[in-house]
Amino acid sequence: MQQLPSNSIPPKAQSPKPNAYSDAVIARVVRRLIPFAFICYVVAYVDRVNIGFAAVYLQRDLGLSDTAYGIGAGLFFLGYFVFEIPSNLILERVGARVWIARIMIVWGIVSMATMFVGGKWSFYIARVVLGLAEAGFFPGMVLFFTYWIPAADRARTGALFMMAAPIAIVVGAPVSEALLKLQGRFGLAGWQWLFLMEGVPAVILGLLALRVLTDRPESATWLSAPDREWLAATMARERAERGAGHHGSVGEMLATGRVWLLAAVYFLNTVVSYGVFLWLPKILRDASGQGGFTLSALTAIPFIAALVAMVLIGRHSDRTGERKGHVAACAITAATGLVLAVIFRDNLPLLVLSFTLSQIGQRSVMSVFWAIPPIFLGGTAAAAGIALINAIGNLGGAVGPAVMGWLRDATGAYSGGLLVLTAALVMEAVLVMSLRLPKKSMPNAECRMPNATSVGN
Repeated sequence: MQQLPSNSIPPKAQSPKPNAYSDAVIARVVRRLIPFAFICYVVAYVDRVNIGFAAVYLQRDLGLSDTAYGIGAGLFFLGYFVFEIPSNLILERVGARVWIARIMIVWGIVSMATMFVGGKWSFYIARVVLGLAEAGFFPGMVLFFTYWIPAADRARTGALFMMAAPIAIVVGAPVSEALLKLQGRFGLAGWQWLFLMEGVPAVILGLLALRVLTDRPESATWLSAPDREWLAATMARERAERGAGHHGSVGEMLATGRVWLLAAVYFLNTVVSYGVFLWLPKILRDASGQGGFTLSALTAIPFIAALVAMVLIGRHSDRTGERKGHVAACAITAATGLVLAVIFRDNLPLLVLSFTLSQIGQRSVMSVFWAIPPIFLGGTAAAAGIALINAIGNLGGAVGPAVMGWLRDATGAYSGGLLVLTAALVMEAVLVMSLRLPKKSMPNAECRMPNATSVGN
């Protein structure tokens, strides 16, 4: 394709479909970046939640009570919280390619080192250090996508990336169960094999990130020159629009209640996410009396259903341009599923169906939610704001598992913990509906269409 003069329109833009050119460029970006980011996030989530599959054996070998296990599971998020904002600010400065690679290599090494824990306190320390190592990966990727994906496409592409969380459970369940069966090989416990082998992919992907990722559209040699120039100009225009009357500095970001409100919403969502994630294998093991492949299949069912819902709801949110109502509706759907899980706790098929409904709502929150902060945050404020929301929000990951463990020890059942998670989801829906967003929160079709001034400037 020949270089076009700066005042011309790319030929594809003259297609009968108004957005054909922009759709084609974004599709190339998605094909290049999303699959790799998706695989990295799958590995991140597996390393984060694999203790859920090892819980029974960890508790047995390390002498952990349900409360101690729940606290240790959640301590990951303490380390995560401490380094989240500095990590994203560094990424903004040095670029995603180097910084994401650094994060992945270090967290892979720390995950493998977890095989050496020998008691409650070393388990706690390992979880905090893993959180420190992984801090910045998720908000860094969210920030990275704001450099490449226009706002009108962000919920849909975000859903493709965030499908990694349920996929991690679907894939991680059978893989983890298989690794646990290596019990005694070379003198290692099954859970030691699990941490060792599931940490290796992060190191490999970290090295690959140096080759696959590109910091900004301006440097994308894998795009043609006209496509590169159009995308760079489009993203620059969006940044300028966000900067006009919106929050462009860290100080302005900290002064707006919307950031803190979103942090509260995400905190409540994360309380539930990890309260379920890190206990669901154990809940289903107790309810079914099964282990191995049967348990991994039961655990996977809710997350397989969530995959389809995430994409459909993300697309619908992009098409309508509506964000708050989608998040609230998903939260209420998740709450309904947890209430049904309490009601049907003694009926295994209906229990699995209840958790399926819950995960359809719970996981679909994510892609739509993360399309909201860039609506009113730009520049350095976007890096700090996204990190702040994620850092505070992820503290809920320490609360949810701990509450579930404490109430399990206190009552001998899971119902109390699940009802607390239900209340958190209802509060989440109320808070997100109180959020005030700019009236024009979505770019219209014309904003995505190349024009005489958006190419080559």
